[in-house]
Amino acid sequence: MRAPPDRGCAVSKSKRNPGIAARTVVALVEDKPGVLARIAGLFRRRGFNIASLAVGPSERPGLSRLTFVVEGEPNLVGLVAAQLDRLIDVVSAEDITDRNMVWREMALIKVRATPETRTEILQLAGIFRVNVVDVGAETLTMEITGDSEKIDSLIELLRRYGVLEVMRTGRVATLRGSLTPGGEEGKR
Repeated sequence: MRAPPDRGCAVSKSKRNPGIAARTVVALVEDKPGVLARIAGLFRRRGFNIASLAVGPSERPGLSRLTFVVEGEPNLVGLVAAQLDRLIDVVSAEDITDRNMVWREMALIKVRATPETRTEILQLAGIFRVNVVDVGAETLTMEITGDSEKIDSLIELLRRYGVLEVMRTGRVATLRGSLTPGGEEGKR
């Protein structure tokens, strides 16, 4: 069997695994039990890793929208959307990695905040334009939205205070409506 063409995977390398390609795929699927398990099974059989997954209701009743970041061998992972499109409960699947997209992640970060450190932590929150969503006697919980590097940077800066818990969403992505090209991997 002939190897599928390389679909420009070199542009989007996995940050965790050099030499492995990462693709952003958006799929519209029917809201039925087992759909996600069938999709995960397809990825497992092909040797792909789901690096990120976000799912939620779509604008169409009875359908959910999934955003995957899928990692795998560069010459194979480019065809993941076409393979997904063949599954019976998948209405549509599109690889938007090389297209004009915008994407974000969201994280909730709970950090230890003593009376002595609370002001410093709140200053960091202001610099990163995050929302403080919960204040406890000894903790602060922040909500941050942005690209992976922004979230990683805040977490790293908060480590000295004591990061107690981090909960991150996967990437959510959509094609841009503007005619202006997006930046690297949809940033800007």
